[in-house]
Amino acid sequence: MKKFLAEFKEFAVKGNMMDMAVGVIVGGAFGALVTALIDNILMPIISLVTGGIDFSNWFVALDGSKYATLAEAQEAGAATLNYGLFISAIINFIILALVVFSIVKAMNKLRKPEAPAEPEAPTTKTCPYCQSEIAIAATRCPHCTSELEVYVEAEE
Repeated sequence: MKKFLAEFKEFAVKGNMMDMAVGVIVGGAFGALVTALIDNILMPIISLVTGGIDFSNWFVALDGSKYATLAEAQEAGAATLNYGLFISAIINFIILALVVFSIVKAMNKLRKPEAPAEPEAPTTKTCPYCQSEIAIAATRCPHCTSELEVYVEAEE
């Protein structure tokens, strides 16, 4: 049991878990902010552009009766297929994805570009006689004992 508690404590206080918790909390707040933006600003504009269409009242009453609004159908206890709410959810998702994409793209522009890593200087070379890999400063091959002075000069 002590080992289990020790492992749990190590898991709970790791930086990654705290980062994830903060991300979930900020994500929830961001979702509420975007939902408010969509419901209060963008959907009225979309409704104006589409001639006052209210997706929330697009439904099919499964009992065969006709109802003027979704609220009226739900008040009557009728089972409904709310495809208008589904269309609204799809529009919300597309707008949310567009907003998140725009924010990520803007954040990536603000980041300082990383300088490309310079290639490291070689530390080994190949012996021209036995093709063994040897130290770059070697003047004699440790494998075939060939002298490499001419080879080092030609390489420079």
